[in-house]
Amino acid sequence: MAARRVPYPRSLAGQLFLIQTVLVTLAVTACVIFTYVSNSRQAEEAARRQATATARAVADAPSVAAAIAAAGSPAGSPTAVLQPYATAVQRDTGVDFVTIMDTHGIRWTHPDTRQIGRRYLGHIAPALDGRTFSETYTGTLGPSVRVITPIRSGPRTVGLVSAGITVQAISERSREQLVTLIGVAAGALALGGIGTYVVNARLRRHTHGMNAGELHRMYDYHQAALHAVREGLLLLDGSQRIALVNDGGCELLGIGAGAVGRHVTELGLPQALTAALLSGETRVDELHLTSERVVVLNTAPVSGGEQSGTMVTLRDHTELQVVMGELDSERGFSRALRAQAHEAANRLHTVVSLVELGRGDEAVDFATSELRLAQALTDQVVAAVGEPVLAALLLGKTAQANERGVELLVTRDSRLDDGLLPDALPARDLVTVLGNLIDNAVDATQGLPAAQVTVTARVDAGHLLLRVADTGPGIPSGDADSVFEHGWSTKPPAPGGRGLGLALARQAVTRNGGTLSLTVPPEGGAVFTARLPLAPARQTGAPVPDARPALRGAGR
Repeated sequence: MAARRVPYPRSLAGQLFLIQTVLVTLAVTACVIFTYVSNSRQAEEAARRQATATARAVADAPSVAAAIAAAGSPAGSPTAVLQPYATAVQRDTGVDFVTIMDTHGIRWTHPDTRQIGRRYLGHIAPALDGRTFSETYTGTLGPSVRVITPIRSGPRTVGLVSAGITVQAISERSREQLVTLIGVAAGALALGGIGTYVVNARLRRHTHGMNAGELHRMYDYHQAALHAVREGLLLLDGSQRIALVNDGGCELLGIGAGAVGRHVTELGLPQALTAALLSGETRVDELHLTSERVVVLNTAPVSGGEQSGTMVTLRDHTELQVVMGELDSERGFSRALRAQAHEAANRLHTVVSLVELGRGDEAVDFATSELRLAQALTDQVVAAVGEPVLAALLLGKTAQANERGVELLVTRDSRLDDGLLPDALPARDLVTVLGNLIDNAVDATQGLPAAQVTVTARVDAGHLLLRVADTGPGIPSGDADSVFEHGWSTKPPAPGGRGLGLALARQAVTRNGGTLSLTVPPEGGAVFTARLPLAPARQTGAPVPDARPALRGAGR
């Protein structure tokens, strides 16, 4: 029959409990054995000191020497006097025997009166030489620890005294201490076991009953998952310090791996994002801007036992935001094209009607005049702004503004030749900056009399200068510093929030090392100026002021 294996605890807490229990038991057992042996030695030494004190007291007693001297001769016996005395001393001092004998070892006293007159069992030579000594010897009462000392009368040794305690009595004293010691050890073992159980029960709760291998695998999986996901993950503790951050979080927030342990306010994040992280409230899909990115923020409070904090997830929304901006532009262009198609249909009906009325010359003049006007606008914009991306943006925005009743002008000193912009300056960022500035200006002026937006695009002192001015109501003086912050807007709230365009424009400008400023003219309106540095080798195409009249969009 196969031997049955003793079940070994599976969980880490159970293994530690078993090990700690064995160690505590061994430690307590070792302490008990050591203490017992030490106490036995101490008990034997205490018995020796007690016997020494008793023997010396009897030997120094004047009555003992006097009784021996009164016996008349060495052959005489002072037993009648000394036996009661020895018995009283034995009773009062707690020793097991007090034996007084002559110099030949013949007993005068003994607890067993039958041993009186017989020879003492033990050594007496050192005492006859005048020395007090101790020994363990087996006598009539069994093994005992005894002390022998001389009785002197003047210079002579007239007798000997032996006082002792049996080994059995010493052992009984040690056994009494052993019972107490075992009780104390049992109490210590019980307390140690209870403490070990409490600690391991807490450990079992925290480790969810897993063993060391499972914890190791979970840690490996945790690290792999933490650093593999592209989304940013942050865990803030109860004091708003970063307890955990993955690679995605470091990249999206622009912080280093050493950010763990730092307070949120020490990370240099935008004020709105810092306030959202510090609030500790549940937030769902909030848009926030960092120095280079648009992120979607989700936060949820975390509470587990004594631990509390905030779980934060971040998603990169930069590319999606750019695509959404381009989609909005495409929608605007589509609306403009639908309006243009409607206008073209009206013009076509007019031309057909003129032909049907037999006015062919008027029909040709009407059709070609509209074509010349549209082509002139295209030629003028392309001549002023040779950069194809910006030229296409201006043409589209001009048509879109005209459909909304806003006149968009390109100033006379605008000029950007094709190939001027360096490769380090992404065209997408230029579209973000200029497109958002124009959209903001058109929104501000739409519906106002003489609504007008003026755009300037040229090179100035080694920088690409993009300026957008409008004739809108302007910016309140107290909001000049906060106009570029995410969430600021003069328009009513809308689904998805507002106040993102200018924040995105400033982010793109800052990312490319430029500046974006606001000027409020005394006559009203607002002027936004973006300056983006160009590479020294590409700083060509100086502005040509007054080369031609301002270019106006063909609006109604």
